[in-house]
Amino acid sequence: MTHLLRSVPAPGLVLGGIVSVQLGAGIAKGIFDSLPPSAVVFMRLLTSAVVVTALGWRLLSRSLRRSTRTDLLVLVGFGLALATMNFAIYQSFARIPLGIAVTIEFLGPLGVSVAFSRRRLDLLWVAFAALGVLLLTRGDTDDLDAAGVGFALVAAAGWAAYILLSVETGRRFEGSSGLAVASVVGTVVMAPIGIGSGGEQLLEPDLVLIAVVIGLLSSVVPYTLELEALRRMPPKVFGILMSVEPVAAALVGLVLLHEVLHPREWIAIGCVVAACVGATRTGSQAPEA
Repeated sequence: MTHLLRSVPAPGLVLGGIVSVQLGAGIAKGIFDSLPPSAVVFMRLLTSAVVVTALGWRLLSRSLRRSTRTDLLVLVGFGLALATMNFAIYQSFARIPLGIAVTIEFLGPLGVSVAFSRRRLDLLWVAFAALGVLLLTRGDTDDLDAAGVGFALVAAAGWAAYILLSVETGRRFEGSSGLAVASVVGTVVMAPIGIGSGGEQLLEPDLVLIAVVIGLLSSVVPYTLELEALRRMPPKVFGILMSVEPVAAALVGLVLLHEVLHPREWIAIGCVVAACVGATRTGSQAPEA
């Protein structure tokens, strides 16, 4: 597997991870009529926790033995951010088109990038992002509602917290050990909500299988691809490539879910993507996820 990944150009790995995440999101939204969003989130986090923990068990055991109380508090915060981000964005997916939800969610990493910059030019990227959100939330559309937008904004805040805490976790724990514990924390937090909403449906083999596939596509596969890509490219280039994620989400929504966006909404997505690219290119050293 490692040899195969090394044969793929680094940009291809990043784009592959993006497509994997959005395919997972599209499949997840497609089963919301059979399995509630919170139950799908629970299964996604559970799958990630099991796989990541199994792959890095030795490293995880060593890291936990060396950890302090402060280290563990950071991990708990990381897990809470992970659970909040996933819960909120899936609730948003259930209410508004995929591309719009991911575009609004992208305000989180954009905000982190701008917050750690001291350049006046970044005010331009803030203006671009604000224009994009204004275009998304104004005008006539049958697809957009306030709750969906609100959940996407909560997901954006969760993503920003996730980025900052992942940096701190990376300083304190080796490899993927921090992510493994955070996934376990997130799974435990989501368990009462996920199991309560899913009920007996969580025992249906076909739904469980689909939920596991969603977990692999949305968490395990992209994390593996992105980790390998970051070994071979500067973080700033990685950030620029990641900026195409809202476009990928809109395309997956169109192809998989038949979510047709208005021209105004495509322009809005373009504004946010431009803001993310610009902030990544001109910003000073912001924390990298």
